[in-house]
Amino acid sequence: MNKNIYLSINHFARDTAWAHGFMSFFALYGGVVLLGLILIFAWWRARFDFTSNPLRMAKVIWGGAGTILAVGIAQPINHLVAEPRPYYTLKAVEVLVPRANDFSFPSDHATVAGAVIVALWMVPKEKKLAWAATVIGLFLMFARVYVGAHYPLDVVGGFIVGGATVAILGVVFVPLLVKLDQLVSQVKLLRPLFQADSTRKSASIGSVKA
Repeated sequence: MNKNIYLSINHFARDTAWAHGFMSFFALYGGVVLLGLILIFAWWRARFDFTSNPLRMAKVIWGGAGTILAVGIAQPINHLVAEPRPYYTLKAVEVLVPRANDFSFPSDHATVAGAVIVALWMVPKEKKLAWAATVIGLFLMFARVYVGAHYPLDVVGGFIVGGATVAILGVVFVPLLVKLDQLVSQVKLLRPLFQADSTRKSASIGSVKA
């Protein structure tokens, strides 16, 4: 079934040559960049809520850190499973991206997608960003199969590795990050990373009312 679904999507890719440029760029760079920008935007928004809700900032930071950790966990799994890329075992398939020399399962791109999606669903008050990340992440997973780089189970496996890493280890690391963020935010030089300038904001609001 894994092979058959891959070949079906690959045939679909052959029939949609008009989308090759966009899909190749999205599969290689665009999807991951968009997910990263969503996380950065979530961090920016969390700065305005840090005093009353430090948990929000901690979960956003864990989203970034947990994603990096998830990719690190995926690497030994990749070498342990040692599944060849589909274009090395299947003949005459459409491949729209440069052929990689590493193994196929799990997909690093899907690992990133799973980690960011789960992380954002954990962040309070960020359902819209979580939905946006979900749509982009799932499309990225499809794109990795579309361009010929992975089997469907490779991206499903990556999603599970990324999501499980963030969800399970977050139980330990998020409370620690809450305490660490509160300590580090007391350093004047680093405070803007955690908290928006409430004094300037209050002053601007006061001037508008006046």
